[in-house]
Amino acid sequence: MRHLNSGSKLGRNPWHRRATLRNLVTNLFEHGRITTTLTRAKAARPVAEKMITLGKRDTLQSRRQAASYIMTPGVTQKLFSEIAPKFADRAGGYTRIISAGIRVGDGAKVAILELVGYELKPKEKKEKTKKEETAEAS
Repeated sequence: MRHLNSGSKLGRNPWHRRATLRNLVTNLFEHGRITTTLTRAKAARPVAEKMITLGKRDTLQSRRQAASYIMTPGVTQKLFSEIAPKFADRAGGYTRIISAGIRVGDGAKVAILELVGYELKPKEKKEKTKKEETAEAS
């Protein structure tokens, strides 16, 4: 029976699982959007929401708690200065999970975990030089 056994162990030891979630949350705040497996996205979502709630409080204690979990100081600063103020008038639901199909290599379900209000910026195409154009033509 699985009574009160919620959440996934992600096939890892407790310390490896915590490190994985810390990396996922740090990368989410750094980039605004990450692509990962559906199970990892579902596991990282509540942790990310809790960090944003800490950012909304903006006290010394909440800064220390967030800094102890987030991997890089720059991302912690970004959380308190840019990310949390965007959600100041929102009561939860700061992230969304979008299904992105199935991974080719192993058939795992892939999902996109992103912050609500994230805008995807199209990549700028580089202009090809004459050498690259002639190499492609031949």
